[in-house]
Order: sequence, then C-alpha cells, then structure tokens
Amino acid sequence: MRPIRPTLAAVSTAAVLALTAAACGPSEDAAGDKPGAPASQSADQKITIPDDLKDKLKEHGIDLDKWKNGEWKNWDRDTWLREAKDFVNPIIEDLWDPDRMREADPLPEEPVEDDISDDQGVTDPTPEPVDARLVKAPYHAGEPEAGKLFFDGPKGSMVCSATVVKDPANPGKSNMVWTAGHCVHAGKEGGWYRNIAFVPSYNDGAKPTAQLEQTPKEEIAPYGVWWGDWAQTSEQWISGGATTGGQGAPYDFAVIHVTPEKGGDGKSLEETVGSALPVDFDAPTAPDIAAMTATGYPAAPPFDGQRMYQCSDKPGRLSIKADEPTMYRIGCTMTGGSSGGGWVAEGRDGKPALVSNTSIGPVTAGWLAGPRLGKEARGVYTAVSEKFAGR
Repeated sequence: MRPIRPTLAAVSTAAVLALTAAACGPSEDAAGDKPGAPASQSADQKITIPDDLKDKLKEHGIDLDKWKNGEWKNWDRDTWLREAKDFVNPIIEDLWDPDRMREADPLPEEPVEDDISDDQGVTDPTPEPVDARLVKAPYHAGEPEAGKLFFDGPKGSMVCSATVVKDPANPGKSNMVWTAGHCVHAGKEGGWYRNIAFVPSYNDGAKPTAQLEQTPKEEIAPYGVWWGDWAQTSEQWISGGATTGGQGAPYDFAVIHVTPEKGGDGKSLEETVGSALPVDFDAPTAPDIAAMTATGYPAAPPFDGQRMYQCSDKPGRLSIKADEPTMYRIGCTMTGGSSGGGWVAEGRDGKPALVSNTSIGPVTAGWLAGPRLGKEARGVYTAVSEKFAGR
C-alpha cells in the first residue's frame, strides 16, 4: 500500500499495493535528491516572514536570504527539520505561479505485497471499484471547502488535496485546512515538506489542461493562494509513517493553519470561500455508515491533476495491524494526487461532516482507505485551533 502521493512520473500498473497517500511524499531513496530551481522562480521574489518565524529559522541555523534564494531546495538528511515543533514555512510570494502549480505531480510509488498478509484485525472483502466522477463546475458552487495542496520535497513540486474545516476557537472565521499527514511530513525517513500552500477551488471552471497555459492565475486560483503558517500531524505518523506498506496509515492525518499570500482583505479562509466543514471525531464504525464521499484532484494516470473528482460508496473496514485503529475503505478509481482529500458523511446532526481523508490505496487504483478519526486526530485538531485562538 502507498500513501496516495504526488506523481512526478507515470505510476506502475503492476497489480501490487503501494503506500500511495494520494498525493504527497518523497520516497526514502530520494531523500538526498536536490531538484534544480524552478524556471518560474525569479531572483527578486519577495519573502514575508513574521518576527517569531525569523527567530525560529535562526534557531535552526537557517539564513533568510539563502532560504529566499533557493536554500530550501537543500534536502540534506542532517538538516531536514522533522520534529513536530520544527515546522517552518516562510512565504515566498509568487513561487506558486500557474505553471508551477500545473506541473506539480504526485511521486512515483514503490510497490509492495499485493495484500496485507499480517493483518490480525477486522478487514472486509475488497470493495468493487467505483469510477471517479468529475465534480460539476464551478467547483465552488458545490464543493467550496475542497482544494489542492502544493508543496516541495526532494523529488520536486508535489500535490495533494485538502479541505477547509471549522475552527472551534474562531467560529465562522476558520483558517484551518485538513489533509493527510504524508502531505506535510515524510514520516520516519524524512521531515517537514516546504513551501506548503493551499489553493481552494483550484481550476474552478474545470478547464482542460490544454487551455490552462493561457488561463490567468485569477481563474486558476480564484480564492487566492494560502500558505501554511503552522502544520501538525500525529506523532505516530512522524515516527512510523512510510511511503510503502501502509505503515502509519491509521494515523495519517494533518491540520494546517493558513494565511493569505498577499495579505488578503482581512477575511479568513472560511469567509473567503464561504464555508467550512465540521470534523466528526465520533463517527460510527463503517457498518453503520450508509455512504461516504471522497473528493480530490487525482494526478497519476489516467488523470492529470487539473480537475476535481469524487467517489461515493458504502465504506468497509481495513485493518493494517491488530493493535492499530481500523480504517475506512471505499471503492474508488482516484489515483495519486487525491491524497489528503476529505471524506464526507452525514454527521450525528444530519448535516455533512468530514470523517476521514484519503490516505492509501493500491497502485491499480480500485479502492481508497482513510483513517477513522479518534482521540489522536482530535488532539491534533484542538492543538492547532488553540494555538491560534483569538488570532
């Protein structure tokens, strides 16, 4: 199994599983790669760094001018920040221009066994594939909370999917985004990704790829580019997450707090897009849920990452290890790039709520699995909310 991660090349079609969190992290043997500077990055790009972030960068020996001029592309293992407290993500204005966004891809997967032979927990039969369907444009009209997540890793520019969620400390004014842990942190073999930015309703008009080269940024990112000024994932993902085999997948979730790249008009992300989903940490087990809908931007073939898709199915159960939480699993043909995208079901109040996110799936793209959100997920969510309470 694989986290459904971003793809930089065509994904293998072998009938095996890879930890394919639909959209994000670098593989272990790629951790030393240093991609060249993107053609779109100019030498005079502005960088916006709050004083407290400047202090944090200094603590880690990071020179601001060097970072601005490309030092962030240094992925030396000894200097790659990985601890929970080490997240830094200074804004580099216009780094994510239309070309760079369009060309970002999920990483290639590393295949492993075609089943989970060590499972001693509860796993239901493999679901029948459900064909992913295009979301009707404009996306904002029906799925205003959904968007695309961009970031840089050792393999280059990568993509995931993400969802605007409510912030209990700032009701009606949330700047919180939900995604997969592997979309922000490489797990046990790496650290925090860089230049993490969220674009709600990416390519809102669902224009085909051939037209996007001539499409202005205002249409590709109609609600702006929002940079992560803080991110948090589970300690289990940081210590045990891996790009293959499903390790860490039951804890593969993350929350990002964002801020507008250009300063904005004073409105929060929730106010800007007009909606945010509640998160249900007490959702029923799979047998008691009639249907779940997963949303994302699949980027591995046959998809190209430029349009939003969905799958709806009654969930089953998938157990990676007997001593870890059982995951939800649905039939779905979405591929790498859809990782981190929200799974929505009817909450206990009868209204839609986020209950999971895309984490893993087989290379053959017939199903997806996501973590059941419990106390660990609630802890991550609450910590991010409280960190920015009243701000």
